[in-house]
Amino acid sequence: MNKIECAKKSLCEMIREGDADISALPYDRFEKYGEKALTDAELLAIIIRTGTKEMTPVEIGRRILDMSHDKELGLACLYHLTLNDLTDINGIGKVKAIKLKCIAEISRRMALSVHSQKLQFDDCDKIASYYMEQLRHEEYEKVLLLSLNTHLELLAETLISVGTVNCSLLSPRNVFIEAVKNRAVKIVLLHNHPGGDPTPSRADVRVTSSIQKIGDMLDIRLLDHIIIGDNNYYSFSKMKLI
Repeated sequence: MNKIECAKKSLCEMIREGDADISALPYDRFEKYGEKALTDAELLAIIIRTGTKEMTPVEIGRRILDMSHDKELGLACLYHLTLNDLTDINGIGKVKAIKLKCIAEISRRMALSVHSQKLQFDDCDKIASYYMEQLRHEEYEKVLLLSLNTHLELLAETLISVGTVNCSLLSPRNVFIEAVKNRAVKIVLLHNHPGGDPTPSRADVRVTSSIQKIGDMLDIRLLDHIIIGDNNYYSFSKMKLI
């Protein structure tokens, strides 16, 4: 089978699977119908640009999507796929893999930018929404400290610790060293549960209670401790535990 016949065969397969109409490849479909009409595989194909003898760019895009984790279907899989994961795919070299990872990071930063314009640090829903994209994709537990002034304006955002897959290393001592350094009057704690379930562990409840008591003694009030799951969250303040 020559190259022309291979190209025709790939196009016919795309048509049957709904990825292209009879006269359009990804670039043509973009120009004809706009970006919203493109499938996830076609969007990836435009970034990938070139295929191999065995696979078109769209087919390579599908191969990437097939590698998605159970909790990250579709394009969100780019958050978790490593450079090695991507370069293991025939047709994806280091340059293309880096481009794909950069696109995932651009997407994350755009989401943060949109949410930051409406962020209020006295509203747990908005705080959780803002940090959701930043924390829910993390493979390990991370603890963030938000240091606030009397007007609930953000003075500093500090990474307190990075734990393991199912254990954060939250030390009250480290929290207040940073809070005092940032001249915080009030603080909010956030950490993620990589498993996706934001329900606090016994250790989470215990350390939150300790931090609240120490904060009261230091006149640095703990407003909330928010645990980020997979598109959900748990707020100690909302549950009346603070």
